[in-house]
Amino acid sequence: MDPQSHSIASQDDDGRYKLLVDAITDYAVYMLDRDGRVSSWNPGAQRFKGYQPHEIIGQHFSQFYTPEDREAGVPARALHQAATEGRFEQEGWRLRKDGGRFWAHVVIDPIRLPSGEVVGFAKITRDLTERKAVEEALRSSEAQFKLLVEGVTDYALYMLDPDGQVASWNAGAARITGYAADEIIGHHFSRFYTEEDRLAEGPELALRTAVADGRFEKEGWRLRKDGSCFWAHVVIDAIRDDRGRVIGFAKITRDITERRNTQRALDHAREALFQSQKLEAIGQLTGGLAHDFNNLLMAVLGSLELVRKRLPVDLRITPLIDNAIQGAERGAALTQRMLAFARKQELQLRAVDIATLVQGMTGLLQRSIGPSIHLQTQFPDDLAWAFTDANQLENALLNLVVNARDAMPTGGLVRIEATNERIDQQVLAGLAPGGYVRLTVTDTGEGMDAKTASRATEPFYTTKGIGKGTGLGLSMVYGLVEESGGRLILHSQLGEGTAVELWLRQASPEDQQRVVTDNLEALHRDEIGSLVVLAVDDDELVLMNTSAMLEEL
Repeated sequence: MDPQSHSIASQDDDGRYKLLVDAITDYAVYMLDRDGRVSSWNPGAQRFKGYQPHEIIGQHFSQFYTPEDREAGVPARALHQAATEGRFEQEGWRLRKDGGRFWAHVVIDPIRLPSGEVVGFAKITRDLTERKAVEEALRSSEAQFKLLVEGVTDYALYMLDPDGQVASWNAGAARITGYAADEIIGHHFSRFYTEEDRLAEGPELALRTAVADGRFEKEGWRLRKDGSCFWAHVVIDAIRDDRGRVIGFAKITRDITERRNTQRALDHAREALFQSQKLEAIGQLTGGLAHDFNNLLMAVLGSLELVRKRLPVDLRITPLIDNAIQGAERGAALTQRMLAFARKQELQLRAVDIATLVQGMTGLLQRSIGPSIHLQTQFPDDLAWAFTDANQLENALLNLVVNARDAMPTGGLVRIEATNERIDQQVLAGLAPGGYVRLTVTDTGEGMDAKTASRATEPFYTTKGIGKGTGLGLSMVYGLVEESGGRLILHSQLGEGTAVELWLRQASPEDQQRVVTDNLEALHRDEIGSLVVLAVDDDELVLMNTSAMLEEL
């Protein structure tokens, strides 16, 4: 190519480059001389900087910088870096002609002669204000969300990495579990699980479920830093990137121990109400019949006693009378149990020294269980008095000991003990806060399965053979304790024996003093001479026999 043709081609290239640069409106593309003065200007620069070419060509490019950047010497450093390192690139605030600011991405490249001498700079600027605003909004949103998450104290909200390591921590997590952020971040979340759950691979199952189903949700026991347990509602969600890969997990935990306890207390209350209504219905059915039948038996028993006293001893007749009396007494005992169950007998609630009461009937209890069963009693010296019916409590203890005997046909151990207890809040359904005496009868017998134990206090329910039990013993004990304002709690496992706890209200000092006063008055009455006895009864048969028996004294 001859020199003239080369010159024409070069001019054509320059023209095409100028057309290209002038067609760009999204970028400011212009030239600087080696001192930093503007030597060219394109429509893109004009659009977002606001200067016409004649207004800016020949002016130093530093006027696009903020006063702070000019004072810091940023324009001079930009040219120096471009000249020495071959390129300068930066994002920052720049100024428009009207003084407005925009966020700019700036690139400055040096222009060199073939000899390497810098003769100017090519400068490209892009307005990224909208992108900057979006990023700032996103950062602000993330910051607000972080503040929100960190400020929540009722929920533990934190992140796990794909392996289950804790990656973030909020105030709720710290409050619920007791761990500070620097104590737990980087550790595996399985440390919150109980040993049983870890052995059963509960943590691994939770993550696998979250990955497979997108979500894991469950309630269960979790551990705090101090080793205590709380009942937790846990939700784990898998976090995925744009390509669907799991990059972590979001975990939400709430301590619902109080709610669970409240629900359990409500369930116990409903169960107790149902049991009470059932017992009341059966009591109403049996109470009237037992009362009338008891009067008939009293008449029969009284008459038989009078016949035995008035007839001479006859080996043919006396054994028959004794047998009839024994049968009537057994019938009377049964009606007494039915009356007690139906609550037709009014309880005589008073202060009772349980230790003295039990020691006083130890001989009777030992004879009732036989020589193959050992009886143990243990009471602390400071045992409080209970507020209950002493006579009914004796019957209750006798019933419990006889039940224990029947559960140990080959012998064993019956233990009667009592302790002082204090309830500051309603941790046992049906028990108000206050002081209690916990009287426990424990045996080493056969025990009961869960189904049998759940029905043990039902009236007429028995697992004994025909003729060996009425099924009223434990229901009577239950009725006594409930009527005394206490609670019966049964613990039993098949093959491991049974423990029956009677929670009885502690008597007040006034109640104890009243018992002492009554005893003194009783001693005084014993010193009185002959008395006139008035016999009154609503049943003529019973009244006749009672009068006759009194006359025989």
